[in-house]
Amino acid sequence: MAGAVAAHAADVAAHGGIDLMQVVALLGAGVIAVPLFRRLGLGSVLGYLAAGLVIGPFGLKLVGDPQAVLHAAELGVVLFLFIVGLEMEPAKLWGLRKQIFGLGVLQVALCGLVLTVAGIVVLGLAPPVAFVAGMGFVLTSTAIVMQILGERGELQSPAGQRIVSVLLLEDLAIVPLLAIVAFLSPGGDTGASMTQRWISVGVAAAAIVAVVFAGRWVLNPVFRILAASKAREVMTAAALLVVLGAALIMQAGGLSMAMGAFLAGVLLSTSTFRHQLEADVEPFRGLLLGLFFLAVGMALDLDVVMSNWQFIAIAALGYMALKGLAIYGLARLLGGSNAVALERAVLMAQGGEFAFVLYATAVSGGLLSAELNASFTATVIISMVLTPFSTMLLKLIPRPAQSLDGVERPEGLTGTVLLIGFGRFGQIASQPLIAKGQHTISIIDNDVEMIQVAQTFGFKIYYGDGTRLDILHAAGAASADLVLVCVDRKEAATRIVELVKSEFPLAKVMARAFDRGHALELVKAGADYQLREVFESALEFGAEVLRELDVDMVEVGEIVEGVRERDRQRFAAQMVGGILAGRDLLRANAEDQARESGTVAGPSTPIIAPEDGAKA
Repeated sequence: MAGAVAAHAADVAAHGGIDLMQVVALLGAGVIAVPLFRRLGLGSVLGYLAAGLVIGPFGLKLVGDPQAVLHAAELGVVLFLFIVGLEMEPAKLWGLRKQIFGLGVLQVALCGLVLTVAGIVVLGLAPPVAFVAGMGFVLTSTAIVMQILGERGELQSPAGQRIVSVLLLEDLAIVPLLAIVAFLSPGGDTGASMTQRWISVGVAAAAIVAVVFAGRWVLNPVFRILAASKAREVMTAAALLVVLGAALIMQAGGLSMAMGAFLAGVLLSTSTFRHQLEADVEPFRGLLLGLFFLAVGMALDLDVVMSNWQFIAIAALGYMALKGLAIYGLARLLGGSNAVALERAVLMAQGGEFAFVLYATAVSGGLLSAELNASFTATVIISMVLTPFSTMLLKLIPRPAQSLDGVERPEGLTGTVLLIGFGRFGQIASQPLIAKGQHTISIIDNDVEMIQVAQTFGFKIYYGDGTRLDILHAAGAASADLVLVCVDRKEAATRIVELVKSEFPLAKVMARAFDRGHALELVKAGADYQLREVFESALEFGAEVLRELDVDMVEVGEIVEGVRERDRQRFAAQMVGGILAGRDLLRANAEDQARESGTVAGPSTPIIAPEDGAKA
């Protein structure tokens, strides 16, 4: 197989064509590995890395030049940073300045110091070599961390924003680090270095100014002109041009391509074309970022790993442990909780893609040998491969007990109305009661954060889980005339209804239902009244549609009331005959289409609404 692939690649090179074998191998590896690894709970990043290792030069040899793929796939990181920038409005970014230049600088400096000392003392490296090796490992993989945070939906959380701030500082740090490496390199020209450095600084500043100028005063008018042409493919091309153009300008100025794309995204974050740009770039971002992870997996040189396995094992595990400990200690020192500090340490303990750039510069300057470069590169790649596994270990660590500071538990409440669950449904349901002056209403919920927010708006909410009988007693269910079950989990709502009707039979229970099937379940559990959470809003929405179609107001009312009445009849039939009962009362557009075509569905054809199932 390997010989056939090599012959095919040589034939392609000789004729100057596109190697479809490699394209199919890359796409196939991702399509097979990622769903499999996500199904196993291992994450998409590890799936890409494993797939790259399998198809690369040290696996099936389906792809012969992983470095070429890696250079092309770095555009995935560039596009990813652009999309992150679109979510960072300038005011928001300015609000993170202390975290970027405070926490970021402290973390880079502390980790760099710890890893440099470890390289000298443990690995026996010369100080300049130890510095380069350690600082390369300090630069965390933006692609991996961002991908993990994105998959977990934590990019916009406070903890996620602190991690993003440090990543941005690390991206900025590559510029002075490259300058330091050039200064330390024995082959570097230090005679006229001061003038050259000032020129480099001036070029970098000019690149930033150029990107800012284009983003503030050029791009929006251009996009308005392109939007007026109504050519979707042109808008997509323009979006890619913006990202890659900003990256190219920053690269020409000696800065990071990813930072150029991020800056362009920030400048366009307040643009009216922001969502269009994000939609146009997203497919390319996902594909190229996956290709980047595949290339990292392919670039792992197993020959180097096997011949230097002791050095690489000590370096990879030692660097990850020391870097993680430094990040954890700094986070705790700055007031972070144990859980937050531990999560940040595990997520950011690996090296990153900018280490490859730093090590390559050190090799060209004569500071690193080719063998050391291969070993350090393998060390970084192995740390990137281990990161998804280490993040899985976080799930085994028990989460800290939720702080109840400023939150009261119910004790001896005696309200005539007990409302359980103060989410979006319960908040609205409480308003008519409060507006009527019903002050004898007790409210409980088990979401501490929501309770604390509600208190800032003048609400008094007690902390308690309504599925527990002792909490219901403490909350005054025994003296309540009405118990309103407004929780958003079906199982919890049904359990509460069963408990209340069993232990407090004199209280009437009114419950929020998730869908039709849940409504039937609640009635059977004893609920005196239930309402599907989207039923009335959907009816009103449909009524407004009819009004927009110029249907008479009286007729609209009659139609809506007819729908409501048929729903009541159908619900009553389903209570007796099951979910399929009363299907003749449901209006389906397939019937009208069948009449127009002359074919009407027979009586045996079941008509089941989606709401009858598990989802509304």
